[in-house]
Parts: sequence; structure tokens; C-alpha cells
Amino acid sequence: MKTIYEKTVKGSEFIIKELTPEKTFTPEDFSEEQILMKDSVKEFVDREIIAERSRFENKDYEYTKEVMKKAGQLGFLSVGVPEEYGGMGMSFTSTMLVCEYISGANGSFSTAFGAHTGIGTMPIVLYGNEDQKSKYVPKLASGEWFGSYCLTEPGAGSDANSGKTLAKLSDDKKYYLISGQKIWISNAGFANLFIVFARIGDDKNITAFIVPVDLKNGITLGEEEEKLGIRASSTRQVFFNDTKVPVQNILGKRGEGFKIAINSLNVGRIKLAAATIEGQRYVTSLAVQYANQRVQFKSPISSFGAIQSKIASMATYCFATESATYRAASDIENRINQLKNNGTSSQESELKGFEDFAVECSILKVAGSDNGQICADHGIQIFGGMGYSCDSPMEMAWRDSRIARIYEGTNEINKMLSIAMLLKKASKGEIDLITNSNEILNQIRKDVNIYDFNFSQEKSLNQEQHLIENLKKVFLILINLSFQKYGTKLEYQQQVLMNMADILIDIYLAESVYLRVSKNLKKLDEEKKIVQESVVKLYTYESTQRAISSFKEVVLNITKSDDHKDMIEIVNNLLSYVDNPDVIELRRIIAKHVIQKNEYPF
Repeated sequence: MKTIYEKTVKGSEFIIKELTPEKTFTPEDFSEEQILMKDSVKEFVDREIIAERSRFENKDYEYTKEVMKKAGQLGFLSVGVPEEYGGMGMSFTSTMLVCEYISGANGSFSTAFGAHTGIGTMPIVLYGNEDQKSKYVPKLASGEWFGSYCLTEPGAGSDANSGKTLAKLSDDKKYYLISGQKIWISNAGFANLFIVFARIGDDKNITAFIVPVDLKNGITLGEEEEKLGIRASSTRQVFFNDTKVPVQNILGKRGEGFKIAINSLNVGRIKLAAATIEGQRYVTSLAVQYANQRVQFKSPISSFGAIQSKIASMATYCFATESATYRAASDIENRINQLKNNGTSSQESELKGFEDFAVECSILKVAGSDNGQICADHGIQIFGGMGYSCDSPMEMAWRDSRIARIYEGTNEINKMLSIAMLLKKASKGEIDLITNSNEILNQIRKDVNIYDFNFSQEKSLNQEQHLIENLKKVFLILINLSFQKYGTKLEYQQQVLMNMADILIDIYLAESVYLRVSKNLKKLDEEKKIVQESVVKLYTYESTQRAISSFKEVVLNITKSDDHKDMIEIVNNLLSYVDNPDVIELRRIIAKHVIQKNEYPF
């Protein structure tokens, strides 16, 4: 894949910098090799997954395992694994592309695939020593073995470091004896290897262990969990009773387990965002095809405005998720390559690359899972009574998509994490939030007019560009005022953090949509140009309206009563339009295009 950036973008930098469309990676930049890979995956999914939907819905766990084996034989489990450990050694964006298209049609398989290729394999790739990687990774890459990630416990979910599972060194100092209980463990029923997190003695932090599965070695599996969705995804409790693990199977260093868990989840979060894209695309296509066929009052229901509004939203949210996810994936890839070129080892480069973009990973996990749920919900509504029936794929899509808002850290946790990690970067001097926010507030206090801009109807999307930059100003003002109010205790103000995160998420997605369309505008015919400009305008408008609401709620909490009105007026001015968009017409334009194409068209 060609390099898009002359200079790599740093993680979280988007909040203080204006980025140029030409240097942004978009899905239109995929190479021929990547497109061929995507087509191979789609063919596999059509044959092995979509055609066998009933087997997944009837909890055929063996079939899930069988399809995972086939995926391994075709190389789909090894795309992101280095060649020296039996993988294909392809780029991170290629890994994301495979993850996206193999995950969209069925949540059960998506979960099995993601748990294995992500948190079941990557901790060893990223943190394992040479012996560990040589011994275990080739088996995981080929599908000879399947991996599973044992972190969650009855009393330790989002608070992962509070786990009670213990590891005691044996008398001969050759083994650790692990005892404890893990719950909600994906792939547990057929895994050959567990990544297990346990505490050694009174250590402050947990430690990670590589544990081959041997049911004669103090390992007991609970029954398969009965779940709302992802029904053929093996999910069990795992009990350890003095399970012997060689001391050389510590992953990373003693006490690094929490760090490993968090960094592994960064990878899992952005891959989860990718996994929701094809699902959104698939559901949107099914919904519009049904709407074009379903006739009521002598007209297809796709001709009705209420249905068109939903279709427009589905297509817009999918476009936004796709644009933001691949923008971040390419930024991570470029950052990794930059570190390698500067002499950093491949392993350390990947660790630092993902860690640098942890904020974006959390943003995308929330946005992808929320948008996936919205699309599925709209899909059921468009199908009406049929959407609620098990005979249609919509109810399965809705049930399967619901879990995405919970695993890899709940959306609430990820929202708060995104702000906490941003503030941590600021405290380390990695990103200058304070200077930028102070400058904006000082300009306002000195009555400097920061609202005007050169509006030109001849320059496409310049109003949206201006509003997105002002969204960043609104966010920085809120960060500054919130910190003035709460100081270091801001991290405990969860409702404030949630509202701030909502604005941050909209900034990243709105900017990603703008950058993608602006970059590719000259390549589009007139109809597609109008449609994609409408997507930018619609998403930007909705983002500004949500931001105004979120800002008002917080500012009433963090400022004195005399300042409320002034601050709200400032934000209203920052996010005001010179030329107000006809939002209803924007939705009609987008919906009409999707309806004509009879599928998700972008």
C-alpha cells in the first residue's frame, strides 16, 4: 500500500490541528491486492456463513469451529501475523479489511474470529519472547490451535485489575499454580490456549500467563451460556484449580498484565469498529431492498418520507464509521512504520503505535457499536412485523449487534477513557490542550471576533470545514472550564466526561467524513458529488446540534450562574450557520440515491 502521509500524524493530534484531505487515507485508496483479498473474504462469507445462518442461530458450536478451521486454511487468521511466525505479514489496514468483511454477516462467527485473531493471538505477538512466539503463534495463525482471552471475573469486569485469580509459585519454583474463576470467556469451548490474567502474591498489578488448555490440569469449563445474541459463539466460565503453568509461560514481565490487557484491548477496539462496518452495510442493503419490494397503499414503502429518513441515517452512519475507522487504521500503520524506520523493533513499534492512538481506538469502538445498533434497529423498523420474525435476518442482526456496546470495555467506560487518556497526554506534554484552549478563551474575553469566516458558495463544503474546526474549539472550551471547576477530580465527574466524549466522538467522525469526501470529490460524477456532499452536510449538522445540547448540560454544572448565558451564547455563535442546510432535503437526496442503487452505494 502506498504511503499517504509525508509526515505521520500523532495520536489525538486531530483535536488541535486542521488536517488536509490529500494526506488522509480513505477506503478509495485500497490497493489491488487488498481489493482481491476483500473479494476472497466476501466469497467465503457468502458460502460458509450467510448460507448457513440457521446453523449459527441453532447454536451449532461445532460449525463455528469448523468454519474457523476453514478460515485458517485460507490464511484469514494469519493476515496480521508476521511471516516469521507463519503469518501473511500484511499491513494493519489489510488486517482491518479482512476483519471487516469476515465479521459483517454473523455475530457468532465475528466474535469467534475477533477473539482468536485479536485478543487471543496478538498479546503473544506483541508481548511474547522469541521462544513463546515461535512455539505458539504459528499454531494460532494456521487455525491448528484457537486462542481465548481469560480476563473477566465475577467481581472484575471494567475494573480488570481487581481480579481475584491467584498464581502461586510452586515449591520447586518451576511452575505457577493458578486458581480462580473467569466468566464470559469467548471461544472457551474449543480453545487450545488461554491468555490468563492472575495476581502473584500481593502484587499491585496482575500478570499475564500463556496457558495451554489441558482439562486434566485443573481446568474445568462451565456450560455454554444462554445469550441474547451471538448464539453460536462459545461462551463459558473457566475454573482453574492449581493449574500448573511453567514459569517461562509468563507473558511479558511480572506485574505487566494490566498493561498487556489494556494495550491488547486497544487493538481489539479498533478492530471491533471495523467488524461493525460490513454489518451496517449489510443491514442497510437488506433494508432498502425490502423497502423497494414492500408495497403499501399502492406504493413501495421506500417512497415514504419516514422510511427514507431512516435509510438516509443508516447510510450516513455507515459511511462515517467506515471513513473514521480506516483513517485511524492508516494513521496507526504509518506511525508503526515510522518507528520501525527509526530503528525501533517491530514488536515495540506496534506496541507504541497502538498505544499512541488509544484515544482514537476508544472513539471508534463507541461509534462503530452505537452506529451498528442504530442501523439494525432502523432495519427492524423498516421490515415492520417481518423484522421481528426469526424468519428474517433483521432480528438476528439486532441481537448480535447489541453485544458490541458491551465487550472490549463498555461504551461508557470507553467514553470516559477517551477523555482520561487525552488529559493524560496533555499532562505529559504530548498534546497542548491548555495553551490552545486558553487562546480561544482569551480571544473571547478580549471580544476578538472568532465567529466570522469567508463563506463562499463556490467553495464546496467550506462551511462544514469551518463548523468542524469550531466543534474543536467548543470541546477545548469545555475541557478548560471543566478543569477549572474540578481540577484533578475531573476524572470522577462521569456525567461531565460522557458529554465531553460525545462531542469528541462527533468531531472525529465528522472530520473523517469531510476529509474523505473532500479528497475524492474531483473523482465523482455530478450525482455522486451531490450525494456525498449531502452526507457531509447532514453528519456535520447533526454533530453540531448534539454538541450544543451536550455543552449546555455541562456548562450549567461547571460555571457560575452569571456565566451560563454568555457561554451558551458563545457556543451557539461558534456553531451557527451562515447558510442553514435544508436537512430534510439532504436526507431525501441520500435516501433517493441508496434506493436507486438498491443497496448501500458507497
